[in-house]
Amino acid sequence: MTTFDEATAVTRLGRGRYLTHPDQRFALVAPGGVTPPAVNGGVLIATVLRAVLDCSPLPHPVATSAHFLRVAKLAPAEIGVTWLKKGRTAATARATLMQDGEPVLETTVTAGTVPVSSPAANGQDGHAELTWTDAPPVLPPPQECVELGPWPGTVAPDGTVGYAAQITMLFDPAVVGWRHGEPSGLPEMRGYFGLREDRDPDALTLAVAVDGLPPVVFGLGATGWAPTVELTMHMRAVPAPGLLRVAARCRNVSGGWFDEDAEVWDSAGNLVAQSRQIARVGRGPLRAGQLAV
Repeated sequence: MTTFDEATAVTRLGRGRYLTHPDQRFALVAPGGVTPPAVNGGVLIATVLRAVLDCSPLPHPVATSAHFLRVAKLAPAEIGVTWLKKGRTAATARATLMQDGEPVLETTVTAGTVPVSSPAANGQDGHAELTWTDAPPVLPPPQECVELGPWPGTVAPDGTVGYAAQITMLFDPAVVGWRHGEPSGLPEMRGYFGLREDRDPDALTLAVAVDGLPPVVFGLGATGWAPTVELTMHMRAVPAPGLLRVAARCRNVSGGWFDEDAEVWDSAGNLVAQSRQIARVGRGPLRAGQLAV
């Protein structure tokens, strides 16, 4: 079992009830080095999806809407799954991750069936149904991209590295000027994304990928923790093996809020996931020991 599978594992307690434990290995350092650190939001969504899919009549989370209500503690948690509808092509569940009697993550998940990615799946593939896909993002080849390593906010004061040690991110050089105090002036992030472990991407890793890059507002000079308040993800296909390409962009920043739209494309050139989230703009200088994503 991989580290990711261990960190998102759930144990069935009974009908619609699961035990889990948010894992330090996918956590980020809280602002000012306050403990406990916060587990990456995409990893929490992946954990809830694991519980939902365990009892789902259909195999893929086609649409997932997640509201982040509290910071998850590094302590046991319970996931409750209630099915609102079970149809032949779509089934919808409400799933809540609870700690100490309070909801931490509230989700609605619609399960269904999506195609398996292949080179022929990009565009008209010979099937009777209508198919069309927009052009994928343009990225330099991986060898020309920048691997930042653990950036400020992903290393605890004691030197412990969590989330950043578990993933691979290779950034387009055009979007990482913020690392040197020279933001590009555009709210965007893009690059290659994957787990460091030998594990093919699937629905659970797509949930991490859509929330896995640094906040797009870093490109405008924002710093610090940018907590996600709500995130909606659409799974479009089962990804092919290999690194994912992720491109995220913002349309509006105002009143301390920003939106972030993300697309995830697989190694076969197919769109496999889309997301939109609303989040709070970080405040204060980005220092070692401050949460970045």
